Amino acid sequence: MEIPSKYEPHEVENRWYDYWMKNNFFHSSPDDREPYTIVIPPPNVTGILHMGHMLNNTIQDVLIRRARLMGKNACWVPGMDHASIATEAKVVAKLKEDGIAKSDLSREEFLKHAWDWTDEYGGVILDQLKKLGCSCDWNRTKFTMDDDMSASVVKVFVDLYKKGQIYRGHRMVNWDPEAQTTLSDEEVIYEEKQGLLYYLEYQLEGSDEKVTIATTRPETILGDTAICINPNDERFQHLKGKKAIVPICGRLIPIIEDEYVDIEFGTGCLKVTPAHDINDKSLGEKHNLETIDIFNDDATLNSFGLHYQGKDRFVVRKEISKELKEKGFLVKTETHINKVGTSERTKAVIEPKLSDQWFLRMEDLAKPALDAVMTSKEVKLFPKKFENTYRHWMENIRDWNISRQLWWGQQIPAYYFGDGQDDFVVATNIDEALALAKEKSNNQQLTANNLRQDEDVLDTWFSSWLWPISVFGGILDPENDEVKYYYPTNDLVTGPDILFFWVARMIVAGYEYRGERPFENVYFTGLVRDKQRRKMSKSLGNSPDALKLISDYGADGVRVGLLLSSAAGNDLMFDEDLCQQGKNFANKIWNGFRLLKGWEVSDLPQPQASKLALDWYASKFNETLVEIEDHFSKYRISDALMSIYKLVWDDYSSWLLELIKPAYQHPIDRTTFDAVIHIFEQNLKLLHPFMPFLTEEVWQHIASRTPQEALVVAEWPKVSASDKRLIEDFDFATEVISGIRTIRKEKNIPMKEALGLSVLNKEKVDLKWDAIICKLTNVSEVSYIDSPLEGALTFRVKANEYFIPVEGNIDVEAEITKIKEELKYTEGFLKSVQKKLSNERFVNNAPEQVVGIEKKKAADAEAKIETLKKSLANLG
Repeated sequence: MEIPSKYEPHEVENRWYDYWMKNNFFHSSPDDREPYTIVIPPPNVTGILHMGHMLNNTIQDVLIRRARLMGKNACWVPGMDHASIATEAKVVAKLKEDGIAKSDLSREEFLKHAWDWTDEYGGVILDQLKKLGCSCDWNRTKFTMDDDMSASVVKVFVDLYKKGQIYRGHRMVNWDPEAQTTLSDEEVIYEEKQGLLYYLEYQLEGSDEKVTIATTRPETILGDTAICINPNDERFQHLKGKKAIVPICGRLIPIIEDEYVDIEFGTGCLKVTPAHDINDKSLGEKHNLETIDIFNDDATLNSFGLHYQGKDRFVVRKEISKELKEKGFLVKTETHINKVGTSERTKAVIEPKLSDQWFLRMEDLAKPALDAVMTSKEVKLFPKKFENTYRHWMENIRDWNISRQLWWGQQIPAYYFGDGQDDFVVATNIDEALALAKEKSNNQQLTANNLRQDEDVLDTWFSSWLWPISVFGGILDPENDEVKYYYPTNDLVTGPDILFFWVARMIVAGYEYRGERPFENVYFTGLVRDKQRRKMSKSLGNSPDALKLISDYGADGVRVGLLLSSAAGNDLMFDEDLCQQGKNFANKIWNGFRLLKGWEVSDLPQPQASKLALDWYASKFNETLVEIEDHFSKYRISDALMSIYKLVWDDYSSWLLELIKPAYQHPIDRTTFDAVIHIFEQNLKLLHPFMPFLTEEVWQHIASRTPQEALVVAEWPKVSASDKRLIEDFDFATEVISGIRTIRKEKNIPMKEALGLSVLNKEKVDLKWDAIICKLTNVSEVSYIDSPLEGALTFRVKANEYFIPVEGNIDVEAEITKIKEELKYTEGFLKSVQKKLSNERFVNNAPEQVVGIEKKKAADAEAKIETLKKSLANLG
């Protein structure tokens, strides 16, 4: 094949992805090899590719492609999450556009619309992941609403109910009035917001006396059913046993006593609204108070809201405070910082609400999962700092509210056969439910028509917590070959924001349903931020279009750019310039390959410089490979890439290729050419997980290959011994080369003019390196001397001194003048540094690091002065 002059990603990427797919390289099935398994964190079916997905899935693809090259049976399971709240909101919005209200539809009709929407719009993100190069086993794509996945969820619900872990309770829950569903505690985000504290007066029954209470929510007074005082508060002893009148609604309420009231906070009198505050609910139950719910499901006021019925809670807050002021009930307001709970999904302010809900007891279930991370270390978190967050959550775990007032999701398998509190059964299907209901009710006349299934669905996380097991059929058929082979999985790559929502719960489910961990390592990526460290968001306009980046820089350029982004804590500061750097790197590799293939190859003796360079690079490659393996073992993926980047850009391109390059219009010897092609192929193997498209394209250009010889299924290099001395000697030689190049540059001596080089070899450097020095600097001869050479420019590398005769190359008089000026400046600089170091106050008070820097400046200046004086002596 002819090698194009430029690397064009858009012409290459689809071709190689189709080739990989056609040859089934991403597919895995159980065999005798060691499995390496990753399950994708399933993106929402509503999702489109953003920078967080790009980072997360690039890292997963790097890990899976490397495992494939290492000969493991690499299985990366893709899929999507049905995302109850987000998807239902999208479907409701679409219906609204078409003039249809959800309330006008039956459940079945709505679900048909939801499936139509999912089929049309869902799954876009999976196609976008292919553009990024993700090598998932697409034959295994799962959706959390697939029949077998839903059946797994139902089976687990029934099992946990039978074990007494799931129960139905009338509890105060977090109500999202926008999505009109409950949320678990973990789905509520608390934000500090500035509001007002309203001081209101309640008149005592049969008296002109008033008591003052303070509240942040004046609209809820319409649900008040008591005022509470602390029995030990001397100020209010006379109020015991009395009653007060609620402003506006005129309700007569008792004044109760409870030590729960903080004497120091507010006025010392507390309004009690059992329907709208968790602590008030506890007081209400303890003192047998009436519970009055003043809100509809959408947080408008109901009939208990009187003339405010039908108005939104925040509108009522403004209007009722105005009415309270006009009627003399509002004494004053103060600004007040309050922690307000908001919905993680809709951002709506959460309303505490009493409701019948389903809960999962978590305390006992959580213990094995806590031990797995904190004690036995069966599950390892990277970075380790997240262990503390995990421990805190798991040690303070609360029962999980698993029911949601939605239609999209797995319907709760509870069936009601009467109106009593306990008139229900839990079963996997209607037939099983009917048999249980007949038995429980002692009524054999019951029919399926007498049963009513619970309207609610299960929390989306209640399906995704089973993901590593259910994708392999391990819930419905726990002994099947697939789950026994692939489970537990190896690595999970995800974000720390779902450490509890998903990661912790998967560990819980793993121990409950498989008796072992679901994965060995969890690697938490950070947030992708912009270079100003701001979180990327649509509102800030700082989130690039992921597909446009791929179009502009190529998938490999974007993958490299993301992984080269500098860390800000655990987060990543993304800079589009780094994608350009990734693209430049791809071009560097491409051009280096074209250079190789442009050489004529002949059966010539191998030059000494080429042999030495190849030996050095073999050692350098192995040294770097050890470094790379260490980085991978610690999940330092960016560091692994940087090691490869430096190896290929600096060591291979800048040094090795220059050292073996034949003279202009001369052929290269076959021994060197074959060796460098092998080296280049080894480089491509290291690069492939990071830059799959470019490397496969180059690999296939090197030689004609069968599908079995494709790079995607090649063999990862094995670590061999490296010669440390060889590497050190080469580094020494490069410093000599740099010294000669500096003199050429400073004195404007063209490269075509050959130079002589004399050496005072105090370091006893092996003379074999002369061949390399001569090749890269156009030095005609290296001679070894016993004393300094006069009339020469000099530089030093460690203890060795190097002399370059200057006859005919430079204007000696002008050079002497220049060196004298530089010497004068350096001596003045040294004096100023020495003055600072002779100041005891500076030395004693400045940080040790600062003093160290000044001492180094002095030592460097002294060495430079010595070299300049020698150069003057040599020229004089």
